[in-house]
Amino acid sequence: MLQVIHEGADLLVLDKPPGLLCVPGRGADKQDCLSARAQQRWPDALVVHRLDMATSGLVLMARSLEMQRALSQAFAEQRVDKRYEAVVDGVLAPDSEGGDGDGWHEIDAPLAADWPRRPLQMVDAERGKPSLTRWRVKAPLPGLRATHLELAPRTGRTHQLRVHLAHIGHTILGDALYGSQEVQSRAPRLLLHAARLSLLHPLSGELLSFCSPVSFLPGDMAIRSTTDARS
Repeated sequence: MLQVIHEGADLLVLDKPPGLLCVPGRGADKQDCLSARAQQRWPDALVVHRLDMATSGLVLMARSLEMQRALSQAFAEQRVDKRYEAVVDGVLAPDSEGGDGDGWHEIDAPLAADWPRRPLQMVDAERGKPSLTRWRVKAPLPGLRATHLELAPRTGRTHQLRVHLAHIGHTILGDALYGSQEVQSRAPRLLLHAARLSLLHPLSGELLSFCSPVSFLPGDMAIRSTTDARS
């Protein structure tokens, strides 16, 4: 089943559920994925970028090699505005110290593969590639000892948002790779969602904006507080 946000002659925007790979993995049990499902319906669908298997939300696909190259270049040159939403461990105030006038903060921490523990990534000042994430508070959730954040990655490293947030002490709830057992147990899935994509159409120059509502906020699913997780 595919959740289609946009179907055009040049590109597609799909809403990926959590737990589904973007592209095939190794082994017969990892062949079901978003790209394979898309190609069953649109044989010309081509991958442009990916989300982690555990992450939900917007994925853009091209419908020609020319468009794939143009969109890939737009992502590489940071001309695609990507916005994610997450619920993280710990309470952060909207006016947290160190932000700019609009409440945005930056995490500037180079990332590299943690080879002994692949596929994990880590902050590595010597070997890491430049990696920049902007974040701001959408809503503190004091009753859950958590915070709802908006995230705007400026680079697209593997697991970037997950590693950067864990690095500053606010791991995404439900994160089975970078979270403690307690953090993992407080949500039934990774609470990270690709909520918005905006870009100029590479051929027409038209501004394209797509959104996907977040479905894991309090009231939508059973997010547990720290106290609940310990009981």
